[in-house]
Amino acid sequence: MSSFQEVVVALHMHTRFSDGTGTHKDIAQAALRAGVDAAIVTDHNVWVGDAERVYQEDGKRVLLLVGEEVHDRTREPQKNHALIFGAGREMAAYADDSERLFSATAKAGGLAFLAHPVDPAAPLVNEPDISWVDWDVKGYQGLEIWNAFSEFKGHLRTPFHVLFYGLLFHQVAVAPYPAALTRWDALLAEGQRVAVVGGADAHALKRHLGPFTITLFPYEKHFRAVTTHLLLSEPLSGQLEHDRRLIYRALGSGRGFVANDLPASARGFRFTATGHNAEVTMGETIALDGGVTLKIRLPRKAECRLVHQGEVVQQWRGREICTATVKAPGAYRVEVYLKAWGRRRGWIFSNPIYVREGKGGE
Repeated sequence: MSSFQEVVVALHMHTRFSDGTGTHKDIAQAALRAGVDAAIVTDHNVWVGDAERVYQEDGKRVLLLVGEEVHDRTREPQKNHALIFGAGREMAAYADDSERLFSATAKAGGLAFLAHPVDPAAPLVNEPDISWVDWDVKGYQGLEIWNAFSEFKGHLRTPFHVLFYGLLFHQVAVAPYPAALTRWDALLAEGQRVAVVGGADAHALKRHLGPFTITLFPYEKHFRAVTTHLLLSEPLSGQLEHDRRLIYRALGSGRGFVANDLPASARGFRFTATGHNAEVTMGETIALDGGVTLKIRLPRKAECRLVHQGEVVQQWRGREICTATVKAPGAYRVEVYLKAWGRRRGWIFSNPIYVREGKGGE
């Protein structure tokens, strides 16, 4: 297995072109301050392709890419939002039919991820349930398994919770919704290859408190929290076309993991599999060939769980290096938890390694 270059990507955010308050430049500057390597804007049903560029400032560099969050605005109740990456054109014309949307996206060379597949209502703040419901549809590459704004909504049961979580952003991220993880595991158990990403769903919303205006969850705060780490086949170069291709290739293959970098940086996490004359990483496939050894390396000691087809098959506590030998085919993924700010929190959720029947040459 060749060495990979790890990059951190903040994705799923909105500008003034839809329901955000900042510009593309504002987002790029926030990404530079947060220290991420790339940011992907996904405004609702609009694609602003000429905003893509590489920003540099004070020796730092960030790649700003533009995708689209597509959904049927005429549908009631509102459901089925999709994140479209790399299509190179606006896809909102296909919003009323997910199957056609995904087919058109594939023809354009793009990727489709189901946005906030579990997104419950928050009646207290007049936010509806906008979960994904059309689970018979095919043609998408993955799920947005952890959405920071969706999770925030789920906390808002009383006015106290609105105030508490609105003022204390670091308390918001606990873990992906269990129902989203269950759905993902079910798809994997069916034999589907389903990559996952983590999204900020950042809007930098303005709220008025008497004579004062505050920004609820500025972009920079989001970019330091739920992110997507990708393993690239070569380093980012600072050339837009080259770097865009690297990011989307890794994103589509699931070569990476979702993390909440706020309590501790997840840079350096690795999940690999070694078999007969082969070694692979997340998003890749390895032949069972009598047995496969899975290796997990954590950036710090934490609670680690190995999940196979929805079942926790092994777990470790207080370890940085974890290994397991497996002899059953299927998708294996890793969950990592740590204690922060008074509770157990999800830290890392890896994309799967796919173990198939047979020998390496088959």
